[in-house]
Formats: sequence, C-alpha cells, structure tokens
Amino acid sequence: MTLKVVVNNAPEGGFWAEVPALPGCATQAETIPELLARIKEAAEGWLSVAPRDFPPGDVYEIAV
Repeated sequence: MTLKVVVNNAPEGGFWAEVPALPGCATQAETIPELLARIKEAAEGWLSVAPRDFPPGDVYEIAV
C-alpha cells in the first residue's frame, strides 16, 4: 500500500506531516528524513488499529 503524505514547514522550525487518507495520522521532526521515517511509523500504527473494513485494494502514495 502507498499513501500520500503532505509535508509542511513548521512555524517554529522543522517540519510536520500528515496522511490525509488516515484521519489524525500526523507527526513532526527536525529533518525530512526523520519526518518520513516517523510518518511511516505513524501510518503503520494507524493501520494496525484500523477497522478491518478499511478499503482493501485502494491505492495511495507517499510523495517525497
């Protein structure tokens, strides 16, 4: 599965990201590589507790 990730500059420095397809799935970090690792971990965690009727076969992407 691939998911789109929206990356933003944080006003206080660093970056924050969210996965629009996964409500509430967001994180922040000081660097882009750290941010991408954290958002991947956050998405995996979100999916591990998602309802089992999460639409299988839907295609998402992570944009970097």
